[in-house]
Amino acid sequence: MAFYTGATIFVASTITSQPMRSNFSIREAAVADIPTIHQLAEAIWEPTYRPILSREQIDYMFEAIYTYEALERQMLEGQTFLLVLDGDEPVGFAAYSVKDSAKAVYKLNKIYLLPSRQGSGLGKVMLEAVEERVRKAGARYLDLNVNKYNKAKAFYERCGYQVYQEEDIPIGPYWMNDFVMRKALA
Repeated sequence: MAFYTGATIFVASTITSQPMRSNFSIREAAVADIPTIHQLAEAIWEPTYRPILSREQIDYMFEAIYTYEALERQMLEGQTFLLVLDGDEPVGFAAYSVKDSAKAVYKLNKIYLLPSRQGSGLGKVMLEAVEERVRKAGARYLDLNVNKYNKAKAFYERCGYQVYQEEDIPIGPYWMNDFVMRKALA
């Protein structure tokens, strides 16, 4: 179990069930942070998708989503990026945006941790931080896309998300075959 209380994140130990203080923080990213987000994506993207996508598709999608220009465009188009830091070291990032303002639906566009930090409870802390932010902004629902073959689907289910629909999205000559998962926040 983990919870975020401003600048400090507490992660409950699975052995003692007592909170262990950690030096993690989550902050909103700015355009000046694009090189950091790009570097994190370089370290995370390929190991995350290697088991489910071809090398060519991984490379193509990375170039479409994580160039400096693409990241800046995403920020300008309304995605809010969050950086997760361990002390001064960036270890992950997330991004979210409004999906349907009339229905108060937000979308978690990205959530990634360095492979060495996965399984520590920090992913759940990141997800809860996004949920808290969008709830405060008026969201009733948070949606996310996950590849049908991505083992992260089970993580999202444990966090209260359910498959809402299936979606096949063309990206260049490739397809993203996803589940759209949704969580009610109210």
